[in-house]
Amino acid sequence: MLRPKLLTLIKNRPEEFSSRRVLKDLSAGLVVACIALPLSIALAIASGVTPEKGLITAIVAGFIISLFGGSRVQIGGPTGAFVVIVYGIIQQYGLAGLLTATIMAGIFLIFMGVCKFGSFIKFIPYPVTTGFTSGIAVVLFSTQINDFLGLGLTDIPSGFFAKWGLYFHSLGQINWAALAVGLLTLAIILFWPKKWKAFPGSLAALLITAVLVGVTGMNVPTITSTFGAVDSTLVMPHLPGAVSWDTIQNLMRPALTIALLAGIESLLSAVVADGMIGKRHRSNMELVATGIANVASGLFGGLPATGAIARTAANIENGGRTPVAGMAHAVFLFLMMLCLMRWIGRIPMTSLAAILFLVSYRMSDWRSFKALFKAPLGDVLILLATFTLTVVFDLVIAIEFGLVLAAVLFMKRMADVYQITNTDDDIMDEVRRKDDIDTKVIAKHVSVYEINGPFFFGAATQFVETLEHHKNCKVLILRMRSVPAIDATGYHALERIYNRCKDDGVQLILSHVQKHVRKTLEQYGFIKLLGEDHLCRNIDHSLMRAESIVKDRHSIAE
Repeated sequence: MLRPKLLTLIKNRPEEFSSRRVLKDLSAGLVVACIALPLSIALAIASGVTPEKGLITAIVAGFIISLFGGSRVQIGGPTGAFVVIVYGIIQQYGLAGLLTATIMAGIFLIFMGVCKFGSFIKFIPYPVTTGFTSGIAVVLFSTQINDFLGLGLTDIPSGFFAKWGLYFHSLGQINWAALAVGLLTLAIILFWPKKWKAFPGSLAALLITAVLVGVTGMNVPTITSTFGAVDSTLVMPHLPGAVSWDTIQNLMRPALTIALLAGIESLLSAVVADGMIGKRHRSNMELVATGIANVASGLFGGLPATGAIARTAANIENGGRTPVAGMAHAVFLFLMMLCLMRWIGRIPMTSLAAILFLVSYRMSDWRSFKALFKAPLGDVLILLATFTLTVVFDLVIAIEFGLVLAAVLFMKRMADVYQITNTDDDIMDEVRRKDDIDTKVIAKHVSVYEINGPFFFGAATQFVETLEHHKNCKVLILRMRSVPAIDATGYHALERIYNRCKDDGVQLILSHVQKHVRKTLEQYGFIKLLGEDHLCRNIDHSLMRAESIVKDRHSIAE
């Protein structure tokens, strides 16, 4: 159903918007805004853009995702998963290329939602998502070493090993004051009292370290000293310059990657939220809302956006239960941007790096990563391949390779499950107990094979190899009661066996064909080719039909 959750609640559950409920949502929105403020700034800087870009994303996209989304409590905005992608796009195509790719990704997401792809995205294998998420966490961590240690490096290579090689060669340039402020930031966040959750530790750490650096005059780089004055204005929506067809073609892969990652993260966040509040989200509407949010974010000069799991959980924990909380969080962020931007520029860069260290740690989900080593070897290979390719190369290659490897593994597993066995001996035991079937005729002239498992292209070769060497007989019965599906390659293999039987003068009978498989065979015209009388409802009917065929041949021969 493509209807925003907010609209449904207003129409069907007006009691959800009582003054008491709205006040709780507004309170939750304020807390989430306090959490989102430092994160949005840190993620923007890590992505290679100015701080206000992160705030613009959280404000514009966050409001739209709550307004049009399919979840009650989803909080949208920039997330750590996009840092690597955004940084790479900016390095290759510039800011205009990033904005164009974000808008394109939004259009793709809207298309995916309208076409009801929401349920399909959920089928991406868990080792793939865990692998690239952990890989992104490692890459994000590595990008913050320069600011955390205060090395002052300006021309840092993009390659993972080259980057770390430069870090090790530059250890003599550590700014000990910056390192001390960074460690203080980590300590404040880690030991901040949990009962003070209305005022997050990350925000407290930024305020304390900014005041400390300002009062003491320590030689620690800040946002202003690094980027200059921070802009606090929200520009009117506009297209990111002239866009050519060549540019669109070049940005197709990055845009698709943004769309896929945004869809996965949004739906994953919505599923987690459902489990926390005992409700259900609308996956396709969530994709549409995320798409609209990304289009709007690109037009306003922001970054790619998606549902943020940590901020969504914080919203729920603080009493948010309707989309009002997410919309309020965006409004509060806008007010903070207008009123506090002149002081935001005084935040130390090492403090932002410390916050992103913790974001990386939470993203890595090392417990899930470790637990997957107990899985079958194929899943472990998918995990390690996706993780390694994300770290060493890029996310696009990692996702593509991970999905292909997972698909190949799935086909192998299905082919391993698939079986085709000769059941002549078992059938003869049944025939001997029946008075209406001629035992001698069945034993001498009829062969029965049973197929177990989906009849798809991974099993087609095995099927053909088995049946092309069947013993000399006059009737071949394929027992298909355990075949739930058949694809084009499976049908081609079946047609090949039919033609082989026809050339050898063997009659082919299909027994107990399931409804879905029969419909597919009818579409191909195979039922008409085979003949309705050669399609039997069960094995008894098939054996009687086989006996009739053999006796008719004998009578004709005589």
